[in-house]
Order: sequence, then structure tokens, then C-alpha cells
Amino acid sequence: MRAIRLCITFAGLLVLWQLIVTATAAPTYILPAPLDVAIAMAERPGLLLQHAWVTFAEILLGLLFGTILGIVSALVIALFRPAKRWLLPVLVISQALPVFALAPLLVLWLGYGMPSKVAMAVLIIYFPVTAAFYDGLRRTEGGWLDLARTMGATRGAMLRHIRIPAALPAFGSGLRVGAAIAPIGAVVGEWVGSSAGLGYLMLHANARMQVDFMFAALALLASFGLALYFTVDFGLRRLTYWQREQSPFDD
Repeated sequence: MRAIRLCITFAGLLVLWQLIVTATAAPTYILPAPLDVAIAMAERPGLLLQHAWVTFAEILLGLLFGTILGIVSALVIALFRPAKRWLLPVLVISQALPVFALAPLLVLWLGYGMPSKVAMAVLIIYFPVTAAFYDGLRRTEGGWLDLARTMGATRGAMLRHIRIPAALPAFGSGLRVGAAIAPIGAVVGEWVGSSAGLGYLMLHANARMQVDFMFAALALLASFGLALYFTVDFGLRRLTYWQREQSPFDD
């Protein structure tokens, strides 16, 4: 059912796109029609896929390392009060500094290869994962913890069996956000300095006024974001199977 809804939404967006092109009579170098983009994609599929896999690998590695770092940071902040005073400012600073300001430094330090792009993706993902998981850990139902203490549960047992499971829904919200915005870090890093990837391809297409090819790269990037988001969402639904979703307006 979800796949059908996605197909209908996608078809509606294509129709709206074509209507805008027709109504505005925009030239191809300003706004190409969906058919022009499809032709550009079909003409050079090998080149697109070659660079797409580079960006996809950067996104996946960034999401993996950003999630691990976020989980560890949230656990440290929640369990050790002194660490909260030191790590929370770092957490805020990681988002207060603009991504475009950090990208040249990361490229300078880590080079033009994949590490600098992965680091950019990690910086983007780190905050929502850490903040959401930490919020879930510190909002565990107090009655559950009191009951566990009366039964002689250790701090580690309460963390493993109560606090972490109770925080999984909040963690899932942060991870979904991280999955949706993960491509931003990788592509920004490629724009600043790279020799491969969809961002690199888009820069070169822009310099040659190949706008239809730029849109083809954007379409691939959007498909990566959708696939990653729904894969993460599917996994989180299975992980938190006990939590029933409902509308806020349900009785």
C-alpha cells in the first residue's frame, strides 16, 4: 500500500513539474522538462551510476558512524553528570557552525577523498541522533525505574532492560531525521572539493550549462534519500514493534 502511495505521489510531482514547464514556457537551460531529464539520464547511465555509488557509500558510512557516535555520546551524557557539562556545549557547537564553513577545513585536513565527505555527513547526523536518544533516556518512566530498584536491579540491568528500550522510539525519530538529511553533508563536501560523486558531477554539469544532466543527478540523490529513509523507518518499526502508531486525533 505504501509503495502505491509513493508511486501516486511521484506521478503527481511529475505532472506538476510538466505543468509548470508548460505554463511558464521556461527554456531548457532554466528548467528542463521531465522527459529531457529522463533522456539525459538514459544517455549516460554508466557515468551517473559510477558517481552515484561514491556518494551512496559516503552517505551510508556517514550515517553509520554518525549514529554510533550519537548513541555513545547520548549514553555518556545521560549516565555521567560531569560529562553533560562538557559534551553538551560540543553538541550545540556542532550545529551552530555552518556546514559550508567547516567543509573547506575538513577537505584541507582529510583530503579530497571519501574521508572528508563522510566526516561532513557525520557532523550533519550527529546532532539529531544524540539529542533524540538523550531525550529518550532521560524521560524514562520513573515508576518503571523505582520498581526495578525495589527488585534489586543493578544500574546496568536497568539501562539495558528499561531505559534503552524506553528510549528507542525517541531514538528512532532522531535516526529518521538523520537518514533524511545525511545526503546533505556528503554533497556539500563534494561541492567544496572532490574528484567523484554526484555533487562533483553536478558542478561540472553546471559549468557546461547541462541543466538536464544536473536534474538527473538530483533525481538519483533524491532516490537515495527516499530509499535510505524508508529502509531505516522499516527497520525501526520492527525494532519497536510494541509501540502502536496512532493519530494525535484518535480517541
